[in-house]
Amino acid sequence: MEWQRLEYFQTVAKVQHMTRAAEMLSISQPALSRSIAGLEEEIGVPLFDRQGRSIVLNRYGEMFLHRVNRIMRELDEGLEEILQLTNPEQGEVSLGFLHTLGTSSVPNIIRAFHRDSPNIRFQLKQNHTHTQLKQLKSGELDLCLLASLDNEAQIEWTELWRDELYVIVPISHPLANRKSISLKEIANESFVSMKKGYALRKTTDEIFEKVGILPNISFEGDEVATLAGFVGAGLGFSILPDGGELNANKMVKLRVKDMTCERVIGMAIVKNRYLSPVAKRFQHFILDYFLQQ
Repeated sequence: MEWQRLEYFQTVAKVQHMTRAAEMLSISQPALSRSIAGLEEEIGVPLFDRQGRSIVLNRYGEMFLHRVNRIMRELDEGLEEILQLTNPEQGEVSLGFLHTLGTSSVPNIIRAFHRDSPNIRFQLKQNHTHTQLKQLKSGELDLCLLASLDNEAQIEWTELWRDELYVIVPISHPLANRKSISLKEIANESFVSMKKGYALRKTTDEIFEKVGILPNISFEGDEVATLAGFVGAGLGFSILPDGGELNANKMVKLRVKDMTCERVIGMAIVKNRYLSPVAKRFQHFILDYFLQQ
């Protein structure tokens, strides 16, 4: 069933006059008559009662018009939603990011973006890397802020910034008065870690591997705040980025002096996939934002 035929039918049903309807649609009256006749043939019943030059919607036409009006309304609303979502001044961006970026990094980026684009809305999704990549590839996310990636042919990843990682110990720890330590000084103590699958866990595993340490993992969690809470309670040490989860009254951050201890954060998008104007605008903003840092 051709979409144009439904539009023609809706117009004829509204004015119930073939010539006036043809003028409104900017087509010839014979072409409009053929279109309506073709629609009726396709449906299998007449939609209008014809008496001489008059044309009146019949009971089948009334029934069908109700559905056509609903279809047209849904179409108009769908198009309006798309226009609103893609409007570079009022649209929406679907942004994914690591849990650990939700305390300050992402809020700071969005706050800076909103200075010039206050009407842009965000759909925010926090999750570990594997889930975010799946959502990115499916189109559920426009872009993601993730740690560095390996062997992802579909994904274009651009480095944005680097976060120093610190050894976090309870404030009562014997090494708490130091400015920096080597990891081997604390290697045998209980380590509080993120669960496998999280980018920070992958990074800390790589750090320990570089110095030849097999950590004594005593607890595994899903949130940096949970890890910090366990450290603050004296249940071990952790390796974390600086952030609001670190309570200075309960724990101390120490620099690692025998190696570069950091994580690399970047922006991921799907290669060659269409980005709405507003998503592309935000993408360019992020790149410029970190060039100026």
